[in-house]
Amino acid sequence: MASHIGRRKFLATLGGVAAWPLAARAQQPGMPVIGFLSGLSPADRIRFVTAFRQGIRETGYVEGQNAAIEYRWALDQYDRLPDLAADLVRRQVAVIAAHDTQSAIAAKAATTTIPIVFTTGGDPVRDGLVASLNRPGGNVTGISFIAAELGTKQLGLLRELRPGAARAGVLVDARWPLTERFVSEVQAAALTIGQQIEVLYASSGREIDTAFASLSQKLG
Repeated sequence: MASHIGRRKFLATLGGVAAWPLAARAQQPGMPVIGFLSGLSPADRIRFVTAFRQGIRETGYVEGQNAAIEYRWALDQYDRLPDLAADLVRRQVAVIAAHDTQSAIAAKAATTTIPIVFTTGGDPVRDGLVASLNRPGGNVTGISFIAAELGTKQLGLLRELRPGAARAGVLVDARWPLTERFVSEVQAAALTIGQQIEVLYASSGREIDTAFASLSQKLG
């Protein structure tokens, strides 16, 4: 289990891990199928899908030639993930690549036999995905960026860079499943050191611009 790894590198690595069950089934009739599950929209993740396909290709599997990929996108409607995961299980895919934490949780709930490879920004042990970082156990493994837990460290670093700043701004995406945890931990850390925190939410480029303008006015 690793953290602070580039997403492109992760997806290439994921391709290598995903090839393991494919190799085991390569001698069976029919083309092996990889399930790709995401809570987001394909329009937002084109570059990640490209990197994922490249990772699969580097292990000897080419989509449409000797392997197929079944994509399931929840389009930011996370309550759809259990049904999408169940559909991949019904199709008896060789492996499920879970693109985010909620997808991984849904996939794990849907099957105890199909291998699941995930990427998460949270703690996979606390989220119930694996038994431990060193020994995941079961049919689930993957990589964690532990992004939610980085908020406290980021605040500490900001404190070192601007020790005299009385207030700090936090910009987050309300659609991200780990936002609530991230904000909670940052606020707790800020309370400990007496730092005032301004939390703003944005889910698009336009909203980010608006949030920065508002932040500039509030923080002076």
